[in-house]
Amino acid sequence: MNVASLNFQRWRGYLELMRPANIVTAWADILVGFAASGAGIIFDKSIDGQATFTNLIPLGWLLLATTGLYGGGIVFNDVFDAELDSKERPSRPIPSDRVSRQNATLLGSTLFAIGILAAFQVSWFSAAIAIIIASAALFYDAIAKHHPFFGPLNMGLCRGGNLLLGVSAVPAIVSERWYLALIPVFYIAAITAISQGEVHGGKKITGVLALLLIAIVLIAVLSLGFLEDYAVISALPFAALLAIRVLPNFVKAAREPIPETIRAAVKMGVLSLIILDATIAAGFAGLYYGLLVLILLPLSMKLAQIFAVT
Repeated sequence: MNVASLNFQRWRGYLELMRPANIVTAWADILVGFAASGAGIIFDKSIDGQATFTNLIPLGWLLLATTGLYGGGIVFNDVFDAELDSKERPSRPIPSDRVSRQNATLLGSTLFAIGILAAFQVSWFSAAIAIIIASAALFYDAIAKHHPFFGPLNMGLCRGGNLLLGVSAVPAIVSERWYLALIPVFYIAAITAISQGEVHGGKKITGVLALLLIAIVLIAVLSLGFLEDYAVISALPFAALLAIRVLPNFVKAAREPIPETIRAAVKMGVLSLIILDATIAAGFAGLYYGLLVLILLPLSMKLAQIFAVT
C-alpha cells in the first residue's frame, strides 16, 4: 500500500469514527429547536416595509456546536469500545489500526471543545447546555450504555438536550419548551433499547417495548396540536411518513429479533430522526420549514451508504 493510499485510509478512518450520517440527524435537532424557539425562518418588517430574515448567526454557531458535541460523543463511543470491537467489529477504525486509540481520544476531545466553544458564541446558557450534553455523552459511552434501562434513557437525554440547544437560540424560551426534549428521549430510548441485540440478537420483549415507545412518540407529536402556536395540520404529512418508515422495521425486529432485522430497524430509526424533527418543525414553523429540515434526509441516507451508522 503506497503512502497516498495509506493516508486516505487513515482520513477515512477518522470520518468513520465520527459517523457523518448521524451528525446530519443532529443538525435536524437544532433546526427543530430553533423553530420551537420562535426564531425559525420568520420575516420581520423593517422600517421601509421590506422583509428581512431573522438573524441566523446563532443558528450557524449552534449547528457547529452540535457537530462537535455529537461527533465527539460518537468518537468516544469507539474509544471506550476498542477492546470489544477488536472481537466483534475488527474492521472498525481503532481495532483495524487505521486510527490509534490515542489519536481517537484527541479527536473526540477536540470535537467536544469545538462544540462547547461554538455554543458559547450564542450565550452562556447555550454553553452550559453543551457542557451537560458532552458530560452525558461521555457517561453513556463509558458506563450507562451497558445498562438495559439507564443506557437508553441516557442516550435519549443527550438527544433531548441537543433539541434544547437549538431552543437556546432564544434562551428565555427554554423554560417554556423544556418538555419537547421528552419526545427525542422516548424515541432514542426505543432505538437504543432495540439496538442492544444488533450483534448477538435480542429479545422479543425488548422489541415490544421499543414499539410502545415509538407509539408514545407519535401520539406526543400529534398532541402538540393543543398548543396555540403549533399547526398540527402541517405536521400530519411528516408524522405519516415517520410511521410508514419506522413501524414496519420495528415490528419485524420485534417478531424476529435477529441481528439482521435489528440492525435494519436501528438504521432506519436513526435516519428517521430527521423525519421526527421535520414533523415537529413543521408544526411550529410551517410546512416549508418542515420540508427544509426534511432535505437533510437524503443527505444523511447518502452518507449512510458510505459510512456506518451503527
